[in-house]
Amino acid sequence: MFDTRELGRRPGALKRLSRTVDAPGSPVLGIDGVIGVPEGAPLKLDLRLESVMEGVLVTGTARASAEGECVRCLEPLTVEVDADFQEMFSYPDADDRGRAADPADDAEDDEDRFFLEDGLFDLESVLRDAVVLALPMQPVCKETCAGLCSDCGIRLDENPGHHHDAVDIRWAALQGLAETVQDGEKDNMGGAEPGVDEKQEK
Repeated sequence: MFDTRELGRRPGALKRLSRTVDAPGSPVLGIDGVIGVPEGAPLKLDLRLESVMEGVLVTGTARASAEGECVRCLEPLTVEVDADFQEMFSYPDADDRGRAADPADDAEDDEDRFFLEDGLFDLESVLRDAVVLALPMQPVCKETCAGLCSDCGIRLDENPGHHHDAVDIRWAALQGLAETVQDGEKDNMGGAEPGVDEKQEK
């Protein structure tokens, strides 16, 4: 939780702060099963708090090391992430500039808004959204990673000349036929003697 009370609800008042906190878990801060900041890992925050009429505008950057695995070769990797964010934390008694509104609309709006509680605000949900957007959806150990062999799973970067001599089953029958012809055997699919006309057979 972060304290805004010293701003005193004075529009234009500013406060800057830097803090290192432990990354939250359950769920992971990132993309579950792909890449994320481990629970308890240091998360460095640089924040700018600005008092406005409706509440406190929070602008900041979160820096951390995310861990995951390469989607091509499955090797472990670490990615340094810088996640920028900006969010308004409204005062509970903010009146939307005196505008009359339907209570149902107010309820929907409140679901998308963040509020100060006794001058304090919690950044966890804001950080989760920011970090997820800053992380690669398909992390790779390097852009040129060749991945794994689809037949045996060997890492291709470590074995650049690796390949398998595999025969396409759709051509296997033709390959056998070609070998027979090369051995000197003639194709006699119809069973007729060489030179005999089909009409003569009748």
